[in-house]
Amino acid sequence: MGNQDRRKRLQDAAIEVLAEQGGRGLTHRAVDTAAGVPLGTTKNYFPTRQALLRAVAERCVELYRDVPRPVPGDRRTLVAMMSTLLADVAGPGRPRLLAYLELQAEAARAPWLADIVDAIAEADFIAFEEAQRAAGLPVTPERARTVTLALHAAIPHLLAAGPRTLAAAGLDDPVGFARDLLDSVYGRPSDAMS
Repeated sequence: MGNQDRRKRLQDAAIEVLAEQGGRGLTHRAVDTAAGVPLGTTKNYFPTRQALLRAVAERCVELYRDVPRPVPGDRRTLVAMMSTLLADVAGPGRPRLLAYLELQAEAARAPWLADIVDAIAEADFIAFEEAQRAAGLPVTPERARTVTLALHAAIPHLLAAGPRTLAAAGLDDPVGFARDLLDSVYGRPSDAMS
């Protein structure tokens, strides 16, 4: 295994540790164990906690960039795309998103980390505005922000998976949530011209 492959393996293991154990559980030893490498390996690649956090944040940015982003040709396709992304939060994307939330909490006390994780949120606002525009919606910056912020606000609830909260927020039905969100911001399809 080459240095770059081992580095990514350690970064992925660090994401797993951060997702499972939180910020306090992110130690070099825990990452070594999760990656199945000899003790001290992580410290050789990322000598300090700051270096380890930076590596996790940079890997989260890479993984975010790898998320498929089909261009929705209409409103129905946009609803499907949004509901798929919401379902991913509680599914395969769960470790990455838990790690990302942990990174955001760490970033509140570390401005250097805030600069890295800010790239993900900034890209999300741009991508969701473009998706709404591609779906033929009458986009304004305010409408686009509202949709993106609502999707972001849904993430912690989907991760916690409290059934009463999910039901109260409509998140127990990701398709309905996405459809209702667009209807609230843009009006129902028949009202969209008003």
